[in-house]
Amino acid sequence: QVQLAESGGGLVQSGGSLRLSCAASGRSFSSYAMGWFRQTPGKEREFVVADSWSGSRTYYADSVKGRFTISRDNAKNTVYLQMNSLKPEDTALYYCAATHTYSGSAVYMRYSDYHYWGQGTQVTVSS
Repeated sequence: QVQLAESGGGLVQSGGSLRLSCAASGRSFSSYAMGWFRQTPGKEREFVVADSWSGSRTYYADSVKGRFTISRDNAKNTVYLQMNSLKPEDTALYYCAATHTYSGSAVYMRYSDYHYWGQGTQVTVSS
């Protein structure tokens, strides 16, 4: 069992940056593929980025490619999402997610692939 807790959200102006953190507890998440999703009211949860547990593969949604970067510190059981050049359309509740996998190169882009979720952190980008 893994518990996830996001932090780092807030209000930022368009063009600004934020770094989200996702701290995992319960057990080591070094063999867990990680992902970030986001959701706005009335819409389905949207894929943002997926990362393999080995760090060998990362996959970004086209909407954030070149602006967002995922990284992980297995020693701290923490995953980060660095968000630069933020736009008003990035406004959403951001969730981190984890799923155990034996494949160090596996990445997962579907909501249903993930077994563990945090409670979310709100990101609001003003124009």
